[in-house]
Amino acid sequence: MRSSAYVLLAFAIVAEVVATSALRASDGFTRLIPSIVVVVGYGFSFYLLSLTLRSIPVGVVYAVWSGAGIVLITAVAAILFKQIPDWPAVLGMGLIVSGVVVLNVFSKVSAH
Repeated sequence: MRSSAYVLLAFAIVAEVVATSALRASDGFTRLIPSIVVVVGYGFSFYLLSLTLRSIPVGVVYAVWSGAGIVLITAVAAILFKQIPDWPAVLGMGLIVSGVVVLNVFSKVSAH
């Protein structure tokens, strides 16, 4: 059950990254198709996120969701929008990922 929750969480993260990418493309919600992608993507992401909370603690879910989302949206922004992070940003993201790993591997909070 728990591994399927992490699969749902992965899909929630991808949906959120797609929605965030479309948010930039929506140009302040003035472009219809990207605006629809934003609304549907965030809606689907939050729905899947809510399902993960049935078996994974909220702190763990949010840490994984936000940490992975930060890294993925930064990669998407670098590829699609040529917004290349500098070394301090990369270092900061590495620290975020390290924190998520510590939370999942060593914390008793993640045991359910």
